Amino acid sequence: MKHKWMITIFLCFLLGSCAFAAEEERKAALEDVNMDLVSEALGHLIVRHLQTPGIQFNVDRIVKGIKDEKEGKPSPLSEEEYEQSIAQIQESIFLQTAEKNLSEANSFLEKNSKEEDVISLDPKLQYRVLSQGKGDEVSGESIPLIHYTGKLLNGTVFASSRETDAPITLPIKQTIPGFNKGLVGMKEGEKRVLYIHPEMAYGVAGHLPPNSLLIFEVEIVKANVPAEEEPMAALTE
Repeated sequence: MKHKWMITIFLCFLLGSCAFAAEEERKAALEDVNMDLVSEALGHLIVRHLQTPGIQFNVDRIVKGIKDEKEGKPSPLSEEEYEQSIAQIQESIFLQTAEKNLSEANSFLEKNSKEEDVISLDPKLQYRVLSQGKGDEVSGESIPLIHYTGKLLNGTVFASSRETDAPITLPIKQTIPGFNKGLVGMKEGEKRVLYIHPEMAYGVAGHLPPNSLLIFEVEIVKANVPAEEEPMAALTE
């Protein structure tokens, strides 16, 4: 029994020593950190994250707010008033962006329609053939297997099957109108670039910037295959 107590006491001492050593290491590690530099770096990060398009925050007033809060002074706005103000700003930016994007979409399609190799299926839907295909055609009832890359007018890629080199299947009927109409008639092996006006895409809904003109490069791998995968969200209504 005496030996068991000795072992228990030794283990407690050992664990206590380890904990003490770990605590000392933590303290030593903190002593090596310059909190003035960390605090200054935090200020840079805050300002960097405040650089939201369309919103011009007053950095001096932000600093004032931080100091006032530290001193226990009241905020000039309640949290509810602050949230309402931010919502108003965001709505204004949204509407401005939608108007700007719609204007750019209209201008682009008008200019693009004059290109020699561009075909207009609709005033708001155009395409260019990159390579001809042969064999079966995609119909309005098809579930084609495709490779695609979707871009915004500024070249930003928002979705692509090329990233994983895995083509997808999707029921034509469930896609956005411009994609639906643009794929019908394509043959296996054919590649097209579709130019889709926002009114035949997502308009002001969805996860993309409002009234975005969409540009899809599409290749038909198979004109019609059994549905094995859910349609990609970026292409459906």
